[in-house]
Amino acid sequence: MAGRTTRRGARAAGQGPVLDDLLCFSLYTASRAVTRAYGPVLAGLGLTYPQWVTMVALWESEEPLAVGELGRRLHLDSGTLTPLLKRLEADGLVTRTRDLVDERRVLVAVTPAGAALRKDACDVPARIAEAFGGDAAAVLALKRQLDQLVEVVESSSPG
Repeated sequence: MAGRTTRRGARAAGQGPVLDDLLCFSLYTASRAVTRAYGPVLAGLGLTYPQWVTMVALWESEEPLAVGELGRRLHLDSGTLTPLLKRLEADGLVTRTRDLVDERRVLVAVTPAGAALRKDACDVPARIAEAFGGDAAAVLALKRQLDQLVEVVESSSPG
């Protein structure tokens, strides 16, 4: 066909990157697929995916977390995290209070309703593994590879 370049032709001619060859695009589409898989599983808990990972981070902590620390753990900035926390607070799952020692810090704690939700959420990881073929070992192996990729990229990035 005149005027069309095949994938090989684009590479050979040096016309720039090919979408299907980009690691970033594969990671992006995989991330979206995984997030979509969580949707129906989390709907029964009344949580979105960002709310889910926020609650998991809070459940892991023995004490209330400062918003800044929670943002670091989730790789979210305060502009994204604050409305998410407001919604979780409106739903009665968390509280936000000023730190008595340092009033600049806002602490986030799980409420009794939020703690009760944790019990209801115990089967979420298994249900997600089922959504990806039921092979929990393969899911764990992929997670480990992705963790290593993040570690390599973060350790080699300036700043």
